[in-house]
Amino acid sequence: MPETVIHHGNELKAAELSFDDFKKIVINDYRVGYESRQASILGRREVLTGKAKFGIFGDGKEVAQLAMAKVFRNGDWRAGYYRDQTFMFATGMSNLKEFFAQLYAHPDIEKDPASAGRQMNCHYATRYVDKDGNWVNQAETKNTASDLSTTGGHMPRLLGLAYASKLYRQNKELEYLKQFSVNGNEVAFGTIGNGSTSEGLFFEAFNAAGVLQVPMAISIWDDAYAISVPAKLQTTKEDISEVLKGFQRDSKGAGYEIFKVKGWDYVALCETYERAIKICREEHVPVMIHVIEMTQPQGHSTSGSHERYKSKARLGWEDEHDCLVQMRKWMIESAIITTEDIDELEVTAKKHVRECQKEAWADLEGEIKTEMDEAVELIENIAEYSPKHNELHALTHELQSCVDPGRRDTIAAVRKALRITLGENSHERKVLADYLKDEFVKNKERFNSKLFTDTPHSPLLVPVVKAEYTEDARLLDGREVLNACFDANFERDKSIVAFGEDVGAIGDVNQGFAGLQAKYGDLRITDTGIREATIIGQGLGLAMRGLRPIAEIQYLDYLLYALTVLSDDVASLSYRTRGGQKAPLIVRSRGHRLEGIWHSGSPLGTILNSMRGMHICVPRDMTQAAGMYNTLLRGDEPALVIECLNGYRLKEKLPTNVGEFTVPLGKAEILREGNDITVVTYGSTLRIVMEAAVELEKMGINIEVVDPQTLYPFDTENVCANSLRKTNKLLVVDEDIPGGGSAYILQKVIEKQKGYYSLDAQPKTLCGAEHRPPYGSDGDYFSKPSLDDIIEAVYSVMNEASPGKYPAIY
Repeated sequence: MPETVIHHGNELKAAELSFDDFKKIVINDYRVGYESRQASILGRREVLTGKAKFGIFGDGKEVAQLAMAKVFRNGDWRAGYYRDQTFMFATGMSNLKEFFAQLYAHPDIEKDPASAGRQMNCHYATRYVDKDGNWVNQAETKNTASDLSTTGGHMPRLLGLAYASKLYRQNKELEYLKQFSVNGNEVAFGTIGNGSTSEGLFFEAFNAAGVLQVPMAISIWDDAYAISVPAKLQTTKEDISEVLKGFQRDSKGAGYEIFKVKGWDYVALCETYERAIKICREEHVPVMIHVIEMTQPQGHSTSGSHERYKSKARLGWEDEHDCLVQMRKWMIESAIITTEDIDELEVTAKKHVRECQKEAWADLEGEIKTEMDEAVELIENIAEYSPKHNELHALTHELQSCVDPGRRDTIAAVRKALRITLGENSHERKVLADYLKDEFVKNKERFNSKLFTDTPHSPLLVPVVKAEYTEDARLLDGREVLNACFDANFERDKSIVAFGEDVGAIGDVNQGFAGLQAKYGDLRITDTGIREATIIGQGLGLAMRGLRPIAEIQYLDYLLYALTVLSDDVASLSYRTRGGQKAPLIVRSRGHRLEGIWHSGSPLGTILNSMRGMHICVPRDMTQAAGMYNTLLRGDEPALVIECLNGYRLKEKLPTNVGEFTVPLGKAEILREGNDITVVTYGSTLRIVMEAAVELEKMGINIEVVDPQTLYPFDTENVCANSLRKTNKLLVVDEDIPGGGSAYILQKVIEKQKGYYSLDAQPKTLCGAEHRPPYGSDGDYFSKPSLDDIIEAVYSVMNEASPGKYPAIY
């Protein structure tokens, strides 16, 4: 077998094995790899015949993944992408039947434990939250974080999974969390395609791991293409390990160990992974294994053929260097197996894969057929007494004639039957309508549930504890109230950590963590580089491994640089695993009324539309923020807390129970009662609205001011609609652009809370300009809602409702 580029050693520790034992290991590896290849081939056929919607597979990557699986231990973590099926089979974290169940989108946790049919095939996850919402013992299991389709999107999370091992090893106060780590010995394995190493998330995470020195092992599957784009259009020198040579650790400083090995060389792959992971695990040094000369026999996915963009010479080379072809050849030449025996193995493997596919399809088809038969019977029962019986018979015939029907076909037929028989009042029709309602409930659980984990540990269930004050309560800057809150929580819970730009040494730019690094150490309160995406990823990985991270994004404007991680990974985690994984990450940021294009951010429309699955907290002052942190740190769901930039030096009373009192999520507050108009606003504009209320009262207008406190969840007790029933008029004041956060609030109040029926005048919004505010106080005045704007907006609504009483100002 030709030599690999680097790293040869003791051939699978052959000296420690008998030749028979060695043969059994190798033969079993080949069997797993061959079965995986057949699953890829059969999976592609199932898509092309219409049984599955889309397919993407790991063919050509089998042998490297067999080698990687050999060094993956209990407690370890994988954060990979959709080529890793062989690794999942080899480690026992998945199997062939689950592979096909996911391909068919079976919405059953037992059949597809990774996603219950919510993710397309080869998107893996292990379930580390039990049915009662508790953590499983991760130290005793092999673990994989839920995959993403964005091919570099998992890299920030990989950093956090590895960083957790560093904290568990170096912070002895965490030794009590034995269900998450054994002295930090766990390695975080990441996989990525060569094309995706061109992405910023890869470079950001790669650099951060080198700085932090964490046990992160990145495998790059390099088949020389990214879909149709060759390496020469992707990577400098056409070689990512050449590009990254400067990260190699040496006498000048810490860094990586970088390995390079051919993807069809079984022996060298096993040796390389054993050596690399030993360094990574024992020394906590990040490693990169660049696996070159890989192939992709079926092309990128079922959406096209690689024959369109690969030359005949390349295709011929790929046929010859297919990793399983090379492994088979080596096994025969090395007398590990005879040609006859390996032929028989392959026949048996093909048969086994086919049986698993048939069983997976039969499981789903059987469920759907049972439901369809019941629906047909119910429709036919109506037809027996309905004047529309011909249409109903035709409908059931059409349903029964469906090729590979889905639940949508059955439900669509039921709904159509009810439309056909509109106006009929038979008992049979009522039975069908009740059946439909029951099916909607079942399908909501199948397809729409678990946006949040909704466990008994949800922050929505945290008991409400009121803030308590002494008569002579100290009046402090808001930042000092927040600082006292963080101090109390860090003392209470040793698993809490905080990090971000300038968070450590100077205690963050607004002093919320002032003095706390000196008190609790730099493992718990830590400075990071300027790298927003991996700050979030760092927090996500820690939260998945049982820690309680507060990840700070210095200004809300810069949250956009982390939006892909927040939206694709954090916010969708519970949903895409149907509650099988959770990450109680708290993202801390600050925004609103500071001046300038890059420091005045209120992009709530963007946040609300892209981060469903996270609680969005918009406290009006630092006391309310402290109460929200106290709540969130006792719950198990992710959240974003947006503090008011101009509130840190405003005076607030210090509660005696500053680390204990809680602010409930989703509970709106009426800050000022009034009868004339309801004004809904939040954050920094609340203070201006309250100032405007004083002048408006002099003009004979009493406004009722409602602070929703959190935008997600929004006003769960319908405080806004109840206020609107009294005032019959509504103004939403929001610093976001027109149609941003204000549109969301209007939909909640007018539609969901049915506030429309209480209106006597057109509801209005007062928002910021469509551009970002220019620098300077004048720019702020003419770009965001001012005191004058609010007064006149309220007055204009009153003028519309009663022009005689409230004549136009101008």
